[in-house]
Amino acid sequence: MSAALTVWIKGIGTWAPGADDWQAFREIANGAAAPGATTRPVADVLPPNERRRAPESVLLAAAAAGQAVRMSGLDAATLPCVFASAHGDQVITDYMCTTLATAPTELSPTKFHNSVHNAPAGYWTIATHCHASSSAVSGGETSFGAGLLEAATLAVADERDVLLASYDIAGTGPLGEMTSTTGPFACALVLSPRPEGALARLDLTPSAGNTGAVALGDAWMDDIAASSPSAQAIPLLRALALARPTALRVAAATGLDLHVDIEAAP
Repeated sequence: MSAALTVWIKGIGTWAPGADDWQAFREIANGAAAPGATTRPVADVLPPNERRRAPESVLLAAAAAGQAVRMSGLDAATLPCVFASAHGDQVITDYMCTTLATAPTELSPTKFHNSVHNAPAGYWTIATHCHASSSAVSGGETSFGAGLLEAATLAVADERDVLLASYDIAGTGPLGEMTSTTGPFACALVLSPRPEGALARLDLTPSAGNTGAVALGDAWMDDIAASSPSAQAIPLLRALALARPTALRVAAATGLDLHVDIEAAP
């Protein structure tokens, strides 16, 4: 078995249908509240003009990332960041394909600008004046695990706090029929190689094979987990919300899982 990567969580952010921030998610997980109505993600880290023109994918990623960084108390300008998504902005990709096939001269420059996979990372780093490294990761159905492995490796290898944000939106058109994303979801974690001020500890051990999704027995969470590759984070987020020792597996690639041991910080 490979050696474990040990990282500490200093901040958490989420946006899910029924829970538009981490506090709401935690209350639902602990039975203190029921899923409620959600509105457009509040990506208040972005300037007003950018919020108005940003697509849903950017708003989701920035909203979750902003929550996590605020909780950590760290300066976003200094944090290397990893943004993970299975398919990026499927709505814009569908628009681009349709327009190029039917009226290519009418292609919107703004939508073209927002179509690249690293658009959320770009919006985030510009808004936060971040000059640290940024990565845009896509691993298909295993994108959350791939992003988690990337961010944890950076944190341990470089001995730096790292921001991970994972997001996906519902597919549309012919592309939507081919992907597994039926709803929006985003989450973010600030990972650190040091325990000071941490909420929890993660030990990540690469393990051959894929065990597949395991039902949690909670209809709301199971539905969300099935709606988006990024929502493969749901079991991990639930364990963090319940603050109890947990062992689980997260797919990081075809044929590769991460065995994750979760412990609340002392």
